[in-house]
Amino acid sequence: MNRILMALALAATLGQAASGTDNTTTNRTPAMKIRLSVNNKVLTATLADNKTARDFISLLPLTLTMNDLFGREKYARLPRAISQEGKRTHTYQIGDLAYWSPSHDVAVYYRQDSEKIPEPGIIVIGKIDSGVAALDVAGSVKVTIELHDEQ
Repeated sequence: MNRILMALALAATLGQAASGTDNTTTNRTPAMKIRLSVNNKVLTATLADNKTARDFISLLPLTLTMNDLFGREKYARLPRAISQEGKRTHTYQIGDLAYWSPSHDVAVYYRQDSEKIPEPGIIVIGKIDSGVAALDVAGSVKVTIELHDEQ
Protein backbone atom coordinates (compact mmCIF):
# COMPACT_ATOMS: atom_id res chain seq x y z
CA MET A 1 0.00 0.00 0.00
CA ASN A 2 2.82 2.43 0.86
CA ARG A 3 4.43 1.77 -2.54
CA ILE A 4 1.17 2.64 -4.30
CA LEU A 5 0.82 5.90 -2.37
CA MET A 6 4.45 6.81 -3.04
CA ALA A 7 4.03 6.00 -6.74
CA LEU A 8 0.91 8.18 -6.93
CA ALA A 9 2.68 11.06 -5.16
CA LEU A 10 5.67 10.75 -7.50
CA ALA A 11 3.40 10.64 -10.55
CA ALA A 12 1.56 13.76 -9.38
CA THR A 13 4.84 15.60 -8.78
CA LEU A 14 6.19 14.59 -12.19
CA GLY A 15 2.92 15.60 -13.82
CA GLN A 16 3.13 19.07 -12.26
CA ALA A 17 6.73 19.45 -13.38
CA ALA A 18 5.88 18.37 -16.92
CA SER A 19 2.92 20.73 -17.15
CA GLY A 20 4.80 23.66 -15.61
CA THR A 21 2.27 24.03 -12.81
CA ASP A 22 3.08 24.20 -9.16
CA ASN A 23 0.46 23.97 -6.46
CA THR A 24 2.76 25.36 -3.77
CA THR A 25 2.18 28.79 -2.34
CA THR A 26 4.30 31.55 -3.86
CA ASN A 27 4.68 35.26 -3.21
CA ARG A 28 2.96 36.06 -6.51
CA THR A 29 -0.62 37.22 -6.26
CA PRO A 30 -3.23 36.84 -8.98
CA ALA A 31 -3.28 39.74 -11.43
CA MET A 32 -5.37 42.54 -9.96
CA LYS A 33 -7.44 44.69 -12.29
CA ILE A 34 -8.63 48.23 -11.84
CA ARG A 35 -11.13 50.29 -13.80
CA LEU A 36 -10.52 53.90 -14.85
CA SER A 37 -13.51 55.98 -15.95
CA VAL A 38 -12.69 59.03 -18.06
CA ASN A 39 -14.95 61.08 -20.35
CA ASN A 40 -17.69 58.41 -20.42
CA LYS A 41 -15.13 55.73 -21.36
CA VAL A 42 -14.08 52.85 -19.15
CA LEU A 43 -10.51 51.54 -19.31
CA THR A 44 -9.12 48.56 -17.47
CA ALA A 45 -5.59 48.15 -16.22
CA THR A 46 -3.64 45.22 -14.87
CA LEU A 47 -1.65 46.06 -11.77
CA ALA A 48 1.98 45.07 -11.31
CA ASP A 49 2.91 42.55 -8.65
CA ASN A 50 4.81 44.89 -6.35
CA LYS A 51 4.32 46.51 -2.96
CA THR A 52 3.75 49.96 -4.50
CA ALA A 53 0.80 48.65 -6.55
CA ARG A 54 -0.64 46.82 -3.54
CA ASP A 55 -0.41 50.03 -1.48
CA PHE A 56 -2.05 51.98 -4.33
CA ILE A 57 -5.04 49.60 -4.14
CA SER A 58 -5.54 50.63 -0.50
CA LEU A 59 -6.43 54.16 -1.72
CA LEU A 60 -9.24 53.02 -4.01
CA PRO A 61 -11.77 54.18 -4.99
CA LEU A 62 -10.34 57.53 -6.04
CA THR A 63 -11.62 60.38 -8.16
CA LEU A 64 -8.78 62.57 -9.36
CA THR A 65 -8.44 65.60 -11.60
CA MET A 66 -5.50 64.57 -13.77
CA ASN A 67 -3.50 67.36 -15.36
CA ASP A 68 -1.52 67.10 -18.57
CA LEU A 69 2.28 67.07 -18.61
CA PHE A 70 4.37 67.46 -21.77
CA GLY A 71 1.55 66.12 -23.98
CA ARG A 72 2.54 62.59 -22.92
CA GLU A 73 0.95 61.89 -19.55
CA LYS A 74 -1.91 62.69 -17.23
CA TYR A 75 -0.97 62.98 -13.57
CA ALA A 76 -2.54 63.76 -10.21
CA ARG A 77 -1.43 63.93 -6.60
CA LEU A 78 -2.51 61.01 -4.42
CA PRO A 79 -4.08 61.69 -1.01
CA ARG A 80 -0.98 60.26 0.68
CA ALA A 81 2.41 58.77 -0.10
CA ILE A 82 2.48 55.07 -0.98
CA SER A 83 5.21 52.45 -0.79
CA GLN A 84 8.40 53.09 -2.75
CA GLU A 85 9.47 49.44 -2.72
CA GLY A 86 8.74 48.80 -6.41
CA LYS A 87 11.48 48.79 -9.04
CA ARG A 88 12.35 52.26 -10.37
CA THR A 89 12.82 53.03 -14.04
CA HIS A 90 13.72 56.09 -16.10
CA THR A 91 11.78 55.03 -19.18
CA TYR A 92 8.10 54.37 -19.80
CA GLN A 93 5.81 52.72 -22.30
CA ILE A 94 2.48 53.97 -23.57
CA GLY A 95 -0.18 52.75 -21.16
CA ASP A 96 2.06 52.61 -18.08
CA LEU A 97 0.43 53.59 -14.81
CA ALA A 98 3.25 54.86 -12.61
CA TYR A 99 4.05 56.41 -9.24
CA TRP A 100 6.26 59.51 -8.98
CA SER A 101 7.30 59.52 -5.33
CA PRO A 102 8.75 63.05 -4.85
CA SER A 103 5.28 64.61 -5.06
CA HIS A 104 3.14 61.49 -4.47
CA ASP A 105 1.72 61.57 -8.00
CA VAL A 106 0.18 58.84 -10.09
CA ALA A 107 0.61 59.17 -13.86
CA VAL A 108 -0.69 57.45 -16.98
CA TYR A 109 1.49 57.71 -20.09
CA TYR A 110 -0.55 58.06 -23.29
CA ARG A 111 2.10 59.24 -25.79
CA GLN A 112 5.79 58.42 -26.24
CA ASP A 113 8.26 61.29 -26.56
CA SER A 114 11.42 59.24 -25.83
CA GLU A 115 12.44 61.59 -23.01
CA LYS A 116 14.00 60.00 -19.95
CA ILE A 117 12.27 60.32 -16.60
CA PRO A 118 14.44 62.34 -14.17
CA GLU A 119 15.76 61.07 -10.82
CA PRO A 120 14.55 59.27 -8.81
CA GLY A 121 12.56 57.68 -11.65
CA ILE A 122 9.06 56.21 -11.62
CA ILE A 123 7.70 52.98 -10.21
CA VAL A 124 5.39 51.25 -12.68
CA ILE A 125 2.31 50.06 -10.81
CA GLY A 126 0.24 48.85 -13.74
CA LYS A 127 -0.51 48.84 -17.44
CA ILE A 128 -3.64 50.05 -19.24
CA ASP A 129 -5.05 47.03 -21.09
CA SER A 130 -6.46 49.06 -24.00
CA GLY A 131 -8.01 52.42 -24.83
CA VAL A 132 -5.29 54.67 -23.39
CA ALA A 133 -6.02 57.12 -26.23
CA ALA A 134 -9.02 58.30 -24.15
CA LEU A 135 -6.48 60.28 -22.13
CA ASP A 136 -4.98 61.93 -25.21
CA VAL A 137 -7.10 65.07 -24.88
CA ALA A 138 -6.16 68.67 -24.20
CA GLY A 139 -6.08 69.83 -20.60
CA SER A 140 -7.25 68.16 -17.43
CA VAL A 141 -9.59 65.19 -17.12
CA LYS A 142 -11.54 63.82 -14.20
CA VAL A 143 -10.71 60.13 -13.67
CA THR A 144 -12.35 57.69 -11.29
CA ILE A 145 -10.21 54.69 -10.38
CA GLU A 146 -11.65 51.66 -8.61
CA LEU A 147 -11.08 47.96 -8.26
CA HIS A 148 -12.42 45.99 -11.21
CA ASP A 149 -15.37 43.87 -10.06
CA GLU A 150 -14.48 40.81 -12.13
CA GLN A 151 -11.32 39.59 -10.40
